Amino acid sequence: MAICLGAMIASTSAFAQSPTFFRIGTGGAGGTYFPIGGTIANAISAPPGSRPCDEGGQCGVPGLIAIAQSTTASVFNAAAVQNGQLEAGLSAADVVHDTYFGVRKFEGKPHPKLRIVANLYPEDLHLVLPKGQKIESLADLKGERVGIAQAGSGTQVAVLTMLDGWGVNRDNIDAAELGNSQSAERLADGQLDAYFYAAGWPVAAMVQLASTKGMELHSFSDADLKKINDLVPAYIPSQIPAGVYDGIDYAVKTPAVSALFIVSSDLDEELVYGLTKALWNSNTRKILDNGHAKGKQITLETALDGVAVLEVPLHPGAARFYKEVGMIK
Repeated sequence: MAICLGAMIASTSAFAQSPTFFRIGTGGAGGTYFPIGGTIANAISAPPGSRPCDEGGQCGVPGLIAIAQSTTASVFNAAAVQNGQLEAGLSAADVVHDTYFGVRKFEGKPHPKLRIVANLYPEDLHLVLPKGQKIESLADLKGERVGIAQAGSGTQVAVLTMLDGWGVNRDNIDAAELGNSQSAERLADGQLDAYFYAAGWPVAAMVQLASTKGMELHSFSDADLKKINDLVPAYIPSQIPAGVYDGIDYAVKTPAVSALFIVSSDLDEELVYGLTKALWNSNTRKILDNGHAKGKQITLETALDGVAVLEVPLHPGAARFYKEVGMIK
């Protein structure tokens, strides 16, 4: 169904002649990538025949039909953008860096086609425990049944690196490779002792878990946050405010990584310029502010935060937009 955009799109007028499908890889339905990806898809779309933006219609790229696809998240999305299975995707900053350069867990497997459109929002690492349970550090997870997130997710790659810093690995835990919703269900049923998930709060599956069975979130010490930053530099100290989830009446210190909107270098510059411009117009601002809570943190002012440090290029179409608005000299 999808069309090879790079070969097809040559000018803005081409969009008005026939629909162009644009696939955005997101994550599981119980996480944050999926609703945010859906919001972005809505914002950049303007199907053929739709009313013009100034007449109350959609304010996206004329002729573009963007579709948010549920996937296993960051690692899958980066690979799928690289090999042409997806035109775009949401992915964690550490995964984008490591896959682009082919380092660490991706040694010898560079993804040179990855390009950044924007930094979106911080993804806070949630270490979820049963109600009434606490741990002192990650070392306490030895011998436990632990959800380490789905294979193909950036969370799993980062979590395994973190755990190794405390001598915890697949050999001394009962590791479960599950999505967020499945992990929450297993924890509620007593089949897991803990699970990890990195996402923008509030996370739908955790909202449900907290309001039914109840849960706890591990708050990391400052020393542990520094150690995690040394192990996985893209993860920086953050905080989940008290009251985000029922029963969690304390602020949670935790590491966080930026979620990025990425595309393929194969995409036409005019197309990516158009979708970047659509992402940051006033109509999209309204959509972001009235959707998932994390939408409010997706702003033009923070669109380039941390991007230069990653050394992964912006797509020329996106760079052109940021130059026009004075964010790049």
